[in-house]
Amino acid sequence: MPLPVAENWFTAKQVGPDVTLILEPHVHVLEQANMFLVQGRDRDMILDTGMGIVPLRPFLDTLRADPDKDIICVSSHTHIDHIGGVHEFATRLVHPTEAAEMAAPSGLKSLYRDDMPARLIQTFLDAGYPPLDEVLIDALPYAGYDPRSYVLRGAPATGLLDEGDSVDLGDHLYEVIHLPGHSPGGIGLYERATGVLFAGDAIYDGPLIYDGPGMSVPDYLDTFAKLRALDIALVHGGHDPSFGPDRLDQIMAKYEAIWRG
Repeated sequence: MPLPVAENWFTAKQVGPDVTLILEPHVHVLEQANMFLVQGRDRDMILDTGMGIVPLRPFLDTLRADPDKDIICVSSHTHIDHIGGVHEFATRLVHPTEAAEMAAPSGLKSLYRDDMPARLIQTFLDAGYPPLDEVLIDALPYAGYDPRSYVLRGAPATGLLDEGDSVDLGDHLYEVIHLPGHSPGGIGLYERATGVLFAGDAIYDGPLIYDGPGMSVPDYLDTFAKLRALDIALVHGGHDPSFGPDRLDQIMAKYEAIWRG
């Protein structure tokens, strides 16, 4: 059956002081990543940029108090659902391990199930995600859109973020935490003053993916140890709803039990 045309491609919801969650509701839940706009005194930040099916920047600017203010784009890692709109921003920051991948994406680059490796699909199913339909969207962004025309463009980094660096928005200061496991160059942004952690796909309240290309259970265990050393009040993950410290402990304990048998 032909896909309907979506009334709106993006949705937005305020989830904290100066923080807005942006979603692409018509993308399959597997690739429906959380994007976070943080509006700061001196500059704004967009953390992750979705699939890039349609331009993000025009929608993003409707949410900003001052669309002319500088904005920096931070990629928590470089999987398809997190870097789709990275080319739309003049300032593009990523961990050095994944800078080459962001410049020239080599992983999954299609909206079609049949273009995915069978082993990767099985990894998603084993993790608990629902079966994939033929195409990873359930609506078209506009009339006449051809999902086969989708291109994951990527873009070169204009700066690098590693453990111990910081992202300063003026009234929000985020420490960069290297959180590998799901991805070699996965990073989180931690605001020590409030205990808020933007965790990317290192941890979220849904089925974690840890058995695919570039993933490492030993690294994941080290990442969990690193998270336990932080005074975390709230986690904004790369997928699914945000959660507090009790749920964080439950998720980590669940996967540690699985990995350690």
